[in-house]
Order: sequence, then structure tokens, then C-alpha cells
Amino acid sequence: MASPYAGGVQSPSPAAAAAVQQQQQNHSLAFRVMRLSRPSLQPDPTALLRFDPRDVFLPEDALTGPDPSAAAEFLHGLLHPPDSTAAVPGDFTFRDRFFLRDHADALALPGLLVLPQSFGAIYLGETFCSYISINNSSSFEARDVVIKAEIQTERQRILLLDTSKSPVESIRSGGRYDFIVEHDVKELGAHTLVCTALYNDADGERKYLPQFFKFSVSNPLSVRTKVRTIKDITYLEACIENHTKSNLYMDQVDFEPAQQWKATRLEADEHPSAVKSEIGDLCKQPILIRAGGGIYNYLYQLRSSSDEAAQPKSELSSTLGKFQITWRTNLGEPGRLQTQNIHSTPTASKDVDLRAVKVPPIIYAERPFMVNLCLTNQTDKTVGPFEVFLAPSMTGEESAVLVNGLQKLILPLVEAFESIKFDLSMVATQLGVQKISGITMYAVQEKKYYEPLSDIEIFVDAE
Repeated sequence: MASPYAGGVQSPSPAAAAAVQQQQQNHSLAFRVMRLSRPSLQPDPTALLRFDPRDVFLPEDALTGPDPSAAAEFLHGLLHPPDSTAAVPGDFTFRDRFFLRDHADALALPGLLVLPQSFGAIYLGETFCSYISINNSSSFEARDVVIKAEIQTERQRILLLDTSKSPVESIRSGGRYDFIVEHDVKELGAHTLVCTALYNDADGERKYLPQFFKFSVSNPLSVRTKVRTIKDITYLEACIENHTKSNLYMDQVDFEPAQQWKATRLEADEHPSAVKSEIGDLCKQPILIRAGGGIYNYLYQLRSSSDEAAQPKSELSSTLGKFQITWRTNLGEPGRLQTQNIHSTPTASKDVDLRAVKVPPIIYAERPFMVNLCLTNQTDKTVGPFEVFLAPSMTGEESAVLVNGLQKLILPLVEAFESIKFDLSMVATQLGVQKISGITMYAVQEKKYYEPLSDIEIFVDAE
């Protein structure tokens, strides 16, 4: 719980301070604000120098030798002589003040918690909690006190407390009225906590007291993303960086994909010695991102959640989804952020898309096999007819995979946003890893050639 303060976090100018002081003198009441925050552990500097005497006075193998009890007795006699009043050569007062009394002393934590002495940094995603006290410093009683507290940002005003319907009956001389307000911080930049009081003074005059407390909200972390698409699979890499001065323990980093996507997180394989159990899954260790620039990377694999033949690429949105991130600080203070929608790199849409659907897993040399293809119309009008054939190699080399039978396959008209599947008979002439390349499509009416289908690798075996 931070120390109380009467002004904002930002120091006012001398003229403004004088005006505020003059205003305070004309009022019986005054607000005091104290931020409620978690304490911190304070290490003991002297505890860092403590050591185990066995590490200093005994040889390295004293306790692992044939008679470790002799070494222990020697150490005890050295540190605790029989005649404590006798002068021991080299003895000095408090000679054992740096000895470890307990193994936990090596942590240098005396068990004391220290309250922050300033308002502190406020980050996006945290819950701003403040203890507000309105004090009557005059010698008269204030009656029918209406108190309001609200947060003002650049975009909006959020009411936190309003006692208009049930005013405080009276605040006696030297008394006070205390309350706590909370606000989930969802905006960056300047914030102002506005506290106002409307009351009757000793003369029955109705007075209005406003006080303003300013603070700034900064970003606790940043999320940098990279999107790469390989064929029908999209990979999303997210790098989370900690901008705060304390460690962040990530409770949850979930990617919520858009409706047309399915997301799978890719993780490194666990060590074989790691034992999986239900308890281990429930008590999973949070991911630590260290203070002052620590980073952690996440990788997700995204696939279309529907059949591409039924939903053409032109209808798929470039929106991939967004991240839901929750974390805790050293003493468990929570925070939560939601990123904006992440978009993929826009790609030029094709009017007509030709792709391979199925290739036989086993292909023998000089034996025909079928390649199943799918032609999709991605426009809102009927297209076709088409001719599908195997174009010759640009280098002039003879292809190892040829069309079996008719060299041109005629396809009918394709309705808007519809697709047709067909088989192309082919034959391989060489063994080993080969490529099916040069499958090309030609629009008869438009007299237009489309880009050839991407190469398909196959393995040709002997019978």
C-alpha cells in the first residue's frame, strides 16, 4: 500500500500549487489518496555474506573420508572451545556472526515485506485499486456530504463511486470517511482520478470541492508477430517481450483463431526423462519472462477449418485471430491483455485455382497411375470450358512423368464458386524420386493460359 499523497503523480507548478493551497484553505474537507498494491520482499544485505563454516575450515574431502565424525568434532572444538573465558588465538568478538544458522538463510530474505513508498508504475491490463479518505480538518462538522469518484481518460469517463442517493450524513471535526475504488485499466496514456465532494459547512452554505490526481498508464509487454504461409498451412510466430521492472509469470497465452481457422500450438519435444502425469498437467509451471526486456516465443500452426473446395480462398478473411494473455507478478498481482486481430499478408486471389488432391502412395515404373485434381471457380460468374495438358519442359529435357493416353483433357463449364474434380492418367518412365511438373490449364473462350501447377514429388519403384 503506497504512501498517501494529496496531489497527482506529476508535480504541479508553483502557481498551481499556490492555487490549490488557497482552495484547500476555503474548504473544511480534503481528499487523500493511497494506492493499494502488493508489498515486495526486501533482501538483507548482511545475509549475503553468510557462509557454512564447513566450507572454510575443513578440507574438501573431510566429510566424505573414512571417519567424517573426527572432522565434525574438530570443527566443533574449534568454534566452541571448552573454556569460553580463555583467550583463543585469533579470537574476536562475534566471530560467528556470518555463520549460516539455517539453510534458508542463504536466500538473504529475512521474511520482511516492504510497502512501496511511491505511487509506482501502472500498466495496461492491471486493476487500479485506490484507498481514498476524505478528511475534515476544520473545527466544524460537515453535513450531507455527496461524494463522487471517477476516472477520466482521453476517450471516456468511468464513474467509480457516487453517493448522491445516500449522502454521508455528517463528517465530524477531525473525522474522516474512507472508501476503496477499483478500475480495470484498458487504455494507455494519461489518466485522471477525479474526486469531488458537495457538502454543507457550519454556516449552512453548500460548497463544492474538486480534487484531481493524475497518473500515466504504460504498456507492460509487446507482442511481435510473423506470419508465413506454406501451401495450405499458415504459421504464426509470436514474440512476447516484458517492458516492466518485475518478472512476469505467464499464466495463460492462448491464441483464439478466427472462425475459419483451426490453431495448434507447436512446442519442442520434452526430454525423455520428463514424466507425464495428471498432477503434472494440473500443476504446470508458469512461463517466466524476466524483467527489463525478457522475451518468450510461441509458434502456432493454422489450417482452414472448412473444406477449401466448398469455401474458396477469395471468401477467406485475412484475419487470423487474437491473443488472450494473463500473467502475475512476483507476489501474484494479476494482469490481463487482449491483442488486436492479427492479419495475414494479403495474397493476390486467382480467378481459377487448380490443385492436386490425391496422388497414389505407391507408383511403379511404366505402369499408369491416376492423379486426382480439383478445379475451383473463385469468381461470381461461370467460367470455362478448359483444356488441361502437360506443357513441355522449359529446358528442353524429356520429362520422367508423362500423360498416359489423350494429351489434352477437356473440362466443362464451372459455375460460380463451384469446383469439379477429375483424374489425369499418367505414367512414370524412370525410377527414384521424380517430379510431376508442367500441368497447365487453358481457357478456351478467353484464350488464356494459367500458371502451371506446382511440382509434385513422387517416388517411382520397380515392380
